[in-house]
Amino acid sequence: MEWIVLALVAAALAYGIKIYNDLVRNRQMVEEGWSGIDVQLKRRADLIPNMMETVKGYMSHERETLEAVTNARAAVQSAQNGSPEERAKAEGLLSAALGRLFAVAEAYPDLKANTTFLEFQGALQTVEDEIQMSRRYYNGAVRNLNVAVESFPSNIVAGIFRFLKAQYFELDNEADRAVPNVKFT
Repeated sequence: MEWIVLALVAAALAYGIKIYNDLVRNRQMVEEGWSGIDVQLKRRADLIPNMMETVKGYMSHERETLEAVTNARAAVQSAQNGSPEERAKAEGLLSAALGRLFAVAEAYPDLKANTTFLEFQGALQTVEDEIQMSRRYYNGAVRNLNVAVESFPSNIVAGIFRFLKAQYFELDNEADRAVPNVKFT
């Protein structure tokens, strides 16, 4: 009888260790996913000043649009250490401002033909695609961690070791979800 109880205790302990290790793995995947998003968002923010210099010469009387992009980029930089929710809000504003910039750029044939501007558009589209892939990876990792934190019996181990649910990286406004419209003509 003692051996059975000892075997059950050992099995429960082994199962608890497996759950703990799964929670650690899921938390690490969330951190890895966030790091990937952070890198792509930084790449996008770094492209903007050079693109703005190219655009300014052509769109000097579109000051409001240019200032909106500049202000949105500044908001993104100030939100870099914020939560995914704060970061998503700032990034959504930047995406919307860039969308307006590209919409206005359509009215400037010389700008649309400028090879530097076209290169920036292409680079920005590539970065936007990378951000989307990084966001999907991160949100999948968050989902896995959150399911483990909330599911029985892993929620018991999660509670003991203070594993918390992570926040998804989502854009609140449906219009902000749209990738800036980048056209090659």
